[in-house]
Amino acid sequence: MIISFRIENWMSFKDHVTFSMAATRERQHGERLPGIGNFDTRLLPVAAIYGGNASGKTNFFKALSFVKSLVIKGTQPDGLIPVEPFRLGEKEAELPSKFCFELLINDTIFEFSFSCTSSSVTEEKLVEITKNREKILYHRLNGKPNFHKSLTDNQFLNFAFSGTRDNQLFLTNSVSQKIDNFRPVYDWFKEKLELVAPDSRFTTFEQFIDSGHPLYSLMTEMLPLLDTGVNHLGGEDIPFENIPLPAEMKSRLKEDIREGNTVRILAEPLSERFIISRKNGKLTAKKLVTYHLNAEGKEIKFDISQESDGTRRTIDLLPVFLDLCSGVSQKVWLIDEIDRSLHTLLTRRLIEIYLVGCNKETRSQLLFSTHDLQLMDQQLLRRDEMWVAERDNNGVSALFSFSDFKDVRYDKDIRKSYLQGRLGGIPLIRYTGGFTQARRTQPAERNI
Repeated sequence: MIISFRIENWMSFKDHVTFSMAATRERQHGERLPGIGNFDTRLLPVAAIYGGNASGKTNFFKALSFVKSLVIKGTQPDGLIPVEPFRLGEKEAELPSKFCFELLINDTIFEFSFSCTSSSVTEEKLVEITKNREKILYHRLNGKPNFHKSLTDNQFLNFAFSGTRDNQLFLTNSVSQKIDNFRPVYDWFKEKLELVAPDSRFTTFEQFIDSGHPLYSLMTEMLPLLDTGVNHLGGEDIPFENIPLPAEMKSRLKEDIREGNTVRILAEPLSERFIISRKNGKLTAKKLVTYHLNAEGKEIKFDISQESDGTRRTIDLLPVFLDLCSGVSQKVWLIDEIDRSLHTLLTRRLIEIYLVGCNKETRSQLLFSTHDLQLMDQQLLRRDEMWVAERDNNGVSALFSFSDFKDVRYDKDIRKSYLQGRLGGIPLIRYTGGFTQARRTQPAERNI
């Protein structure tokens, strides 16, 4: 679970910004908040980020995506780190960008942080936090690992650090060298942090095709209830040679897919989804299709490309919410523009289904950005679960929680205050051609 995430000098976030999933003292919806073992802290299972266009919501999403990619995929030996510092300042382009995660992994808190430019990691630190102490496992600085005294004599750790490139995280290299000391943090980024972009069409969908999958029946039951018009989904066998993919990609798949392995493929521009497997040495393929009922109750098959964008978006997001609602998930899902192509009542209902199952034992989280003001409702979300991204006249983004505002009471209609500009995060629209310039009310005083 994410406890907090801090960024600085990343895209539109010039200054230090902290996003926290630690609950405040307010009592609203307190029964659904997860507790942290021996720590006197509760975490939030959900967070919504509002803001005008170009306010920084997607840049925040991209920061998490960048960190995950750098940790898991790393860099090529002579490659540049694809970091994107603030570009509207005179000196920020030459300064390192900074990232810091505070994570709950099992029953342990880890703080993982690093700073980097496009050419090198300038600093990196991993801290293990218990109720009574903080243990710096390593602190990479000035070319030295500065291991904790309990790790100093581990010759293989020192050897692995000496082989870590300047443009590479030591966390990444240590795992590639089969060192398990820091693997829980690496595995969290690889297996627990999941990001869904607005145009993402590549989430898990094999459960829609495989009738033996544990979630197949549940998926089939839910789709008609969500008013998509789809009765159920299934898989159509097709020859591998008929998949609409470039010849080069087909050749690579033939080489890469080993016996017993399965890969998911998205074929553009029709957004068709395929599952390709190798069985008994032969590649087999199935295409995801939908089935509708006609007036006589007969099933009619449709290609995914024939479905509306909203239906395709629902199909993409449904596995996310089934995972969140499973009761055993430990994943953190980030969805940028959750309301894209979805009716507001459907979006709200999906979030309600997740939240009704949350309790002190929950270890999953849902973070999303949205413009849907129907979700800005204290009957649904707590004040500390609603955030605003705002960009000032210098192009600098900031993040604020509604709990930072003095005049946001638990019974207040915050949508009205938000639209009036009292909470920030709305577009500053300038009119021309005889119209006066629109003025935005200054945000209310915040407790920061």
